[in-house]
Amino acid sequence: MTVLLLRLAGPMQSWGSSSRFARRGTEIAPTKSGVIGMLAAAKGIRRTEPITELLGLEFGVRLDQPGQILRDFQTARSLDGRASAPLTYRFYLSDAVFLAAVDGDADLIRNLGEALRRPRYPLFLGRRSCPPAGPVSLGVHDTDLDDALDSWPWQATERHRRRAARTVRLEILRDARPGEPSTETMPDEPVSFDPAHRQHTWRSVLRRHVDVTNDLAVQTGVTDHDPLSLLGG
Repeated sequence: MTVLLLRLAGPMQSWGSSSRFARRGTEIAPTKSGVIGMLAAAKGIRRTEPITELLGLEFGVRLDQPGQILRDFQTARSLDGRASAPLTYRFYLSDAVFLAAVDGDADLIRNLGEALRRPRYPLFLGRRSCPPAGPVSLGVHDTDLDDALDSWPWQATERHRRRAARTVRLEILRDARPGEPSTETMPDEPVSFDPAHRQHTWRSVLRRHVDVTNDLAVQTGVTDHDPLSLLGG
């Protein structure tokens, strides 16, 4: 199989799967619909156009730096100041970093990799107010999705890694395969992005963990000094 790896990092991200109206929430990790929408934007697919070629992609994400939930309280009034719009709450992930993987047909994956290098439309981390901090693509690799998520180097920021332990346990969420027991279901399998009749279905998700090595861990309290050596023996 062929896998496209993505580093999703930015000051703010927001990956909603079911929020509407005055309360816009975010999941703790990028949604499949959000990442597929990013790939569609990179290829220049308009919202009203079908996304048939992207429907069979397998998706997984590793939570390299979960970040923190940030709540934004918004108010709005009409231009003349006489009418008030409903109060809204919008939730974001602040200071988060994710490793996402997309698996599928080799030609399609390579085409998506090229599209991310020269995107037709701007790329966002869930919402238009959340641009990525740096290049998104980590390249196309001849491996399967599980191996890529297990073995790729930890993508957390240097500051975050220096504060962490030598070995870190990271959470992985990926599509559950046929016959495989799933951990949960999410309503983020995209069918159409057309604003007139946007459509998503439920997908089965497998949640697991992997241990990665942190080469930047700072060891404290480690010394070769042995005070008992003064006693001889």
